[in-house]
Amino acid sequence: MAGVAALSALALVAGPFDGRTSQSSVRVRSTPRPAYDPLVRRRVYLGRSVKGRPIYAFELGDADNERRTLAVGVIHGNETAGLAVTRDLASVRPPREALLWIVNELNPDGVAAGTRQNADGVDLNRNFPWRWRRLGAPGDLTYSGPRPLSEPEARIARSLVLRVRPQVTIWFHQPLGLVDESGGSIAVERRFARLAGLPLRRLTRYPGSAAGWQNHRLPSSTAFVVELPAGTPSARRASRYAGAVLGLAS
Repeated sequence: MAGVAALSALALVAGPFDGRTSQSSVRVRSTPRPAYDPLVRRRVYLGRSVKGRPIYAFELGDADNERRTLAVGVIHGNETAGLAVTRDLASVRPPREALLWIVNELNPDGVAAGTRQNADGVDLNRNFPWRWRRLGAPGDLTYSGPRPLSEPEARIARSLVLRVRPQVTIWFHQPLGLVDESGGSIAVERRFARLAGLPLRRLTRYPGSAAGWQNHRLPSSTAFVVELPAGTPSARRASRYAGAVLGLAS
């Protein structure tokens, strides 16, 4: 399968995806419409982290298909197992009857530093505007920030979700090795758990979480947390987890 680097050569890069700039600025050549919907494989620039690192998404599949699935590999910078899964997804053949959106690293500063939080010391998974409340202080593991959406990475995720409006969103974490009942469709969560070979459990629902906000803001969709096991998954396991995502998307 082609690597992520190969995508850059094929990339169609849009402007900052911060809720103020429309993707209508992306220019596409006008060509005769084929008998089937053309498939896309492109990289979309979303914005920058606190320290200025670029954050991208990959869009794969049928661009006007209503079956949209979003997978986020890393929101906590020291929980990077999801990268193997999202990179695997980004290299597959674009699905013909679905649309995948993939974000490898929502928290690139945390990944670079090996920290759960972003460069402001904020736990991004406590920074979303649903039942947000002040937790901890800067540097604490679960510091929720001075206010909801105080962090550029959280604002980028919010803008992406509201623009794409995915039917299913998977947020990868670790190290518990389970699928969390996160408040969306339990049938969707149960199906993913079966496909991935992970148990389904209900974890504590924390204030300001990304999945909690999505399930409140887009009640007809399902966002849930997948806690991958500790360590880096083998190629075989990463492929199975990626296949579970594709199973939901198709």
